[in-house]
Amino acid sequence: MNRIYLDHNATAPLRPAARRAFDEALDLGPGNASSVHESGRTARGLIDEARERIAGALGIHEEELTFTSGGTEALNLAIMGTLRATPTHKSLVSCKTEHAAVLGACSQAAEEGAHLTLLEVDGAGRLDLEQEQTALTEARLVAVASANGETGTLQDLVALRAAMGDSRKSGLLCVDGVQSLGREPLNWLRECADLAVFSAHKVGGPQGVGVLWKKRGISLQPMAHGGGQEGGLRPGTENVAAIHGAAVAIELAAQEQCDVAPHLRALTALLWQRLSAKIPAARLNGPPMDDPGRLPNTLNVSLPGTEGRILVAQLDLLGLAVSAGSACGSGSLEPSHVLLSMGLEEEQARAGLRISLGPSTTEKDIHGAVDILRKTAG
Repeated sequence: MNRIYLDHNATAPLRPAARRAFDEALDLGPGNASSVHESGRTARGLIDEARERIAGALGIHEEELTFTSGGTEALNLAIMGTLRATPTHKSLVSCKTEHAAVLGACSQAAEEGAHLTLLEVDGAGRLDLEQEQTALTEARLVAVASANGETGTLQDLVALRAAMGDSRKSGLLCVDGVQSLGREPLNWLRECADLAVFSAHKVGGPQGVGVLWKKRGISLQPMAHGGGQEGGLRPGTENVAAIHGAAVAIELAAQEQCDVAPHLRALTALLWQRLSAKIPAARLNGPPMDDPGRLPNTLNVSLPGTEGRILVAQLDLLGLAVSAGSACGSGSLEPSHVLLSMGLEEEQARAGLRISLGPSTTEKDIHGAVDILRKTAG
């Protein structure tokens, strides 16, 4: 069976160049980057090179980067580390459609005494900035995703930054940029954000490498304690080979973004065109297809009369890999909190299906996916 993989927002196939970099690092033999002998210095050199390459790809300073075990850890460090470093000002604002990593960290912060406000979204999944203007201007930290991983909705971070007030006096803006990397320009990075998080495996790097960026001068309290690795923010022996491979993947994703995005946008539009023609009752969730405020690779649809998580299993047996929401919530029996927050009825939310494309997706894949979907939900 020729399988069709359309779940790139969950993880992307490992890039050949990233695999080669990973293997090259392993071939150098054992090396702890904290050791002072030759093997340790070699490992340290690979990490320093990776930090330099990622910083160059993102247009930031290399000393502002911290490597973690993934996006989840990086988001927890950014959110909890900020609030714990400022115990006298613990007002936190986020959004109801955020990833579980952000919502979980926010809940933990609330348990530790932070005043938490979760913003509402409209039917397209965009923030209602006027509803909680006071909360935004008084927050110590605002934590939101630049792009929603289930619907592809892009947030207007420039407007959000403006709503927070004078950047010299306002709180900090932490951006979950995991789904944006390699799919949209990151102009908001230095223009709007104070902290941002990325994950290598979403762009074809090894799993288990997260990147936290924080502007100079921002203080974080470590979440774990041990050695002095990563500037003391993330103690523990670094995964040298994975970090080396991650740098290659992130660098390539940044270089290819301008060419890949139009390709993905055209294929996603074709997917919706064919899918809506074959299944007229299909509902598009999120911004309209011609809205520039959406990721070019992501399509979220509700297929009538289906249960998304059951449908995913049926599609898998037929050779199509998609998801019913975030991969981190795939074991849940509850409907998507993202779709519910956008105003969908529970039945519509349960029928939600996320289809996400990648650079390797072809037009043949799109036609094959629609044929399979029509068999199961048509």
